[in-house]
Order: sequence, then structure tokens, then C-alpha cells
Amino acid sequence: MRIIDYLLENPDDKDFDFVPLLHASMLGKVDKIRLALDGMVTPEQQQKMNIILQHYNGLERCKSNLESLILSLSEPYAKKRALVSTVPGIKSPFSAIAIISEIGVDMSVFSTAKRLCSWAGVTPQNNESAGKKHSVRIPRAGVYIKPLLVQCANAVVKSDKHPEIKGRYLSIKKRRGHKRAIIAIARMLLTAIYHILKNGVPYNPELYKKNQFIPISREITVEQAILIARRHG
Repeated sequence: MRIIDYLLENPDDKDFDFVPLLHASMLGKVDKIRLALDGMVTPEQQQKMNIILQHYNGLERCKSNLESLILSLSEPYAKKRALVSTVPGIKSPFSAIAIISEIGVDMSVFSTAKRLCSWAGVTPQNNESAGKKHSVRIPRAGVYIKPLLVQCANAVVKSDKHPEIKGRYLSIKKRRGHKRAIIAIARMLLTAIYHILKNGVPYNPELYKKNQFIPISREITVEQAILIARRHG
């Protein structure tokens, strides 16, 4: 954008030094940018570019106004919004707002974090008949919140700041592939969000594990016990 602004203000300057105008991430593409700038800007092209920039700036103003309105409407939930924003991968306050707008802030409507994950569509469904598992598929529920959780999960697994999440992702990816591993991470994040909203505490790595504990009264098979033992090392 800085290069475009300069060209529109100085259309006859063909040999200007554009490198100081570049973002740091673009310094490795100086030769390609120099080739792209080879030529001239005609008065007609200059007029067209000005019209397009006016339209772009108008869209940016509308976007900014909408964001201000959304932030003001979410102000009654500012504390909850701040708590949800502590979850890894939720970098924008608008992501926190979108999650709260989908699930609310009263977690008493979901008896457990597992119920919330099932409602959001991040819990695999087992199709068993006569003791045989035919398929494990992800349900189509959560058409709005699930893509957002997946987006947050994709962001956090690329970082080394949260080894408990990245390690879990890599472990599942080896066995089940990227897509199922990302759904598992999305489920971890939503489980953490459930306990954050329920208990009013910021994120910590132990929150998502609360949903993994087996109730004392539950009876399990030897195979299930072995699987649980393996998961815990």
C-alpha cells in the first residue's frame, strides 16, 4: 500500500527506491517486486486506482464502525470475554465474542464439558453394531462455532508456547491424521473454555484435562483400562 500511495503521488518517478517502503516480511522478494514495478502509470490508470482506493478506504471505515459497535454491545460480558481471550489461539477479542455469542456464559445449561463439545460438533460419533465399530465421524453440528474453533486450533498447534497442546496434536496426527487431530485440539480448547466460564478463572494447561478423568463409579473393560493407561504414559 505504501508503494501504491507513492506511485499515485509521483507517477513519473520510475526509478524510486521502494525498498524502505517494504514490510520486513517482503524483503526476500525485492527482485520480484522490482520486476512488477517495471513500467509506467498512465493518467487513466491513476484515476482508476484512486477510485478503487476510495472504495477500499470506505470498506475499511465500515468495518471499523461495525467492530466498534460489536465491542460496545459485548461490553456487559467484558470480564467473560477477557477470560476466554486467555485461551491459546484466541488472539482477537472478536473470536472470544463469537464463541460467547454461540455458547453463552452460563455453563449450567451443559451438565458437562463433554455435552458442550457434543453440541458444538467436535466430539466424534461411534457407529457400533454387534460389538464392531463401523465408522468414527465428526458430526455436522456447530456450523458456526466449529469452524472458529478449528481456526484457533490450527493457529495454536504451530506455536511452541503451549507444548501440552502441540504434543497432543502431534501424537494424534501420527495415528489419525491432521484433520482428526485438529478436531481433537478444538475439543481441548472448548473444554478449557467450559471450565473457564464455569469457574471464572483464566486458562491454564490443566483445564482441558478435567474432562478426561474417569468417574470412580464407572465400570470399564480391561481393554479400556489399558487404553487409558497408555494415554497417561
